Amino acid sequence: MKNLLILLMGCGLLCSASAAENGSLLTAETVQNNLNVVWTLVAGILVFTMQAGFALVEAGLTRAKNTSNIMMKNVMDFVIGSICFWLIGSAFMFGETRGGVIGTSGFFMDIFKCGDDWNWTYMFFQTMFCATAATIVSGAMAERTQFRSYLIYSAVISLFIYPIAGKWAWGGGWLADLNFHDFAGSTVVHSVGGWLALAGAIVLGPRLGKYGPDGKPHAIPGHNIALAAVGVLVLWIGWFGFNPGSTVEGIGDIGRIAIITNFGAVAGTLTAMFTAWIVLKKPDASMTLNGALAGLVAITAPCDIVTPVGALIIGAISGVLVVFSVLFIDRIGVDDPVGAISVHLVNGVWGTLACGLFGAEAVLKIADSNSGLFYGGGFHAFGIQILGIAAYGAWAFLLGMLTFYAIKKSIGLRVTADEERKGLDMTEHGTDAYAGFQVFMNE
Repeated sequence: MKNLLILLMGCGLLCSASAAENGSLLTAETVQNNLNVVWTLVAGILVFTMQAGFALVEAGLTRAKNTSNIMMKNVMDFVIGSICFWLIGSAFMFGETRGGVIGTSGFFMDIFKCGDDWNWTYMFFQTMFCATAATIVSGAMAERTQFRSYLIYSAVISLFIYPIAGKWAWGGGWLADLNFHDFAGSTVVHSVGGWLALAGAIVLGPRLGKYGPDGKPHAIPGHNIALAAVGVLVLWIGWFGFNPGSTVEGIGDIGRIAIITNFGAVAGTLTAMFTAWIVLKKPDASMTLNGALAGLVAITAPCDIVTPVGALIIGAISGVLVVFSVLFIDRIGVDDPVGAISVHLVNGVWGTLACGLFGAEAVLKIADSNSGLFYGGGFHAFGIQILGIAAYGAWAFLLGMLTFYAIKKSIGLRVTADEERKGLDMTEHGTDAYAGFQVFMNE
């Protein structure tokens, strides 16, 4: 990556020389601004591939009769989120601040233009993040949610819930003023999505056959672990846009952040596999795959301020957490078919806490002092991280409960028992994802 940047800079200098001969001059600042635009655009495209990754993971870890429904939800929450975030959500997130809580300028103003080249690029990049937060909920509510109700939820999070949450930390809001650290969104994106997923799963209730008369959970295996594995690998690729891209600058730090991101993922994968091997007596594939995602989620907040050793420790803990969290959530009666709550909520919280523990800015020579407790930074930064986690949890969970209850009491949230048994592919969409290869009417 460093060599690529050098090559691009060299091309920029050649262009500058050529432009000078023709009576114009590209300054170093102009070249850097162009690099920033190109890198942020490429990173945004990488983040967009995460929509495909989520769709494949969710489809693979659920039953064949609901595959078309899963795919439709992952396509449509991006479509709806793109329009809603551009039209109104971005004003909440980046508009003029009122009390550090909410942006209020820009409603229906200049909606047909974004200004200069950078504003267009930044809007594109931030839209990808909004869509990611929205799609997390899909997996936790899979196999029993009305499609029309899901579309309404997607609009609500993109218009209001996510943008205001983003405002607090990324739009000059009150948590930004307190130096709350969440570089790429362990909390702003992932735990917000995780809290909403928890609220949705609670209001919706478990799938038919998930719990016996004694309340004991029964496994409902996904139909295609190969799809899930490919989905995880696609998400892994997308994360190299998600985290390094959050620099929104074409600078040398993107290579370091990419390595740190990868270390979090590989450590989470390893410890999840070994934890499952010990607890479940087998190196379970779905737990291992969720370990990779857990490591990626956890390293997202601190990826710019931790050392490689710190990244490995953060990722290793996330892999253990996700296994025990999946088992715990299953046993308390919350049905999450793909483990989205454990991956995104639990490890989003862990990654955000890790900023206050492993922050090593001075060690990495990116600041004069360290923020992490383990590096002599004291308890102040750690306390700010806890405050941010609590604020986001209250905001997202309470708004999620209100949203899903409102939908449930108005147009309905859940499909009928007969529709659930037949599968949402045929009952909601009239489309068989595997024509001629599956039998309906199965629990």
